[in-house]
Amino acid sequence: MQIIPVASGKGGVGKSLFSANLAIALAQSDKKVVVVDLDLGASNLHLALGMQRNKHGIGTFLAGSSSFDDIVLETPYDGVRFIAGDSEMPGFAALKVYEKKKLVSNLLALDTDYLVLDLGAGTSLGILDFFLLSPQGVLITAPTVTAILDAYLFLKNIVFRMISQAFPKKSHGSAYLAALQTDVQSMQRLYIPTLLEELKKCDLKHATKLEAKLEHFKPRVVLNMVENPADADKVFKLRNSCKQYLNIDLEHLGVISKDSVQDIALASRLPVIVYKPDAIISQGIYRICEKILTSEDLHFEDMSGVDFEEYSDDSFNLANEEAETDYRSRISYLEDLIGSKTLSVQDLYEVVRSQHFEITSLKRENQLLKTKLKQAIEQGFIS
Repeated sequence: MQIIPVASGKGGVGKSLFSANLAIALAQSDKKVVVVDLDLGASNLHLALGMQRNKHGIGTFLAGSSSFDDIVLETPYDGVRFIAGDSEMPGFAALKVYEKKKLVSNLLALDTDYLVLDLGAGTSLGILDFFLLSPQGVLITAPTVTAILDAYLFLKNIVFRMISQAFPKKSHGSAYLAALQTDVQSMQRLYIPTLLEELKKCDLKHATKLEAKLEHFKPRVVLNMVENPADADKVFKLRNSCKQYLNIDLEHLGVISKDSVQDIALASRLPVIVYKPDAIISQGIYRICEKILTSEDLHFEDMSGVDFEEYSDDSFNLANEEAETDYRSRISYLEDLIGSKTLSVQDLYEVVRSQHFEITSLKRENQLLKTKLKQAIEQGFIS
């Protein structure tokens, strides 16, 4: 079984839509897939699959009012089964340790080739722990400043979770971390490479194991809602920050272009790859699916000897080429529509108006970030 946790630093970047469509794409390649809605408290993956809400879900299973078999549902798509979440549950933060263990053990016992976990937005411990079920979890982001920043903060929380798990209670490393956490400003400015060196000085045994685990942690990023090739460059900043500050590297699984057909498909209660398989957005999902199908299923303990940096470089270069290809396809499609007079002046007006609205929103967002940055400098948080 290959586990594919899918997370995002924030909501609204297409995480659930990606999870649903990826599950179907994998099943179309004759694979058995189970897709799980772990966005507890805000479960809506059933909508992306075009299904009705079910009375049985993870909440009823953990409450003891249904068996695990009761919550594993068939879907309209061959090879895909679905486990619903529970919109009444407050989320992973409220789950007890034994409940999480019970859920994990049942999920890992499933007879399936791929287990796609649609995690909630945010950084609660439950979300972080489920993301760490694989060293190759998928992080969905978008080419906006806030989405990239939230993706980085999610990965930063993941790394700190790995650090806290690496040092048992009463160990020297645990004592050092506890003392460090009392100085909030120092924690915020901390470089993980520097922290590792300090931990080695006081607890070499556990720090060495942590360093090896961090070397084996290779999360994968998907850049969604791409409109032009320049958007694809923005995720390079995320990778560079992760390498410099967090001591981890990323693999780029690919880009998915923004496409209005997604909204039409969702309104029709159909996954976009079912509604229009040849759409640009669908082709992006199929490209990512193919990469997953041909990749090796890696675990934390079996990644030694992998020349990951060169592999990661290639994945980022390929993603840039895919963004260029999608952009040329979109432009060619518009030119064909204009040439055939299928696209009216009113249609063009709507496109321009939509673009103008998005540019205005980005300007406001940029101004807000500048204001926050200025306040942080004035308050001494940034030197």
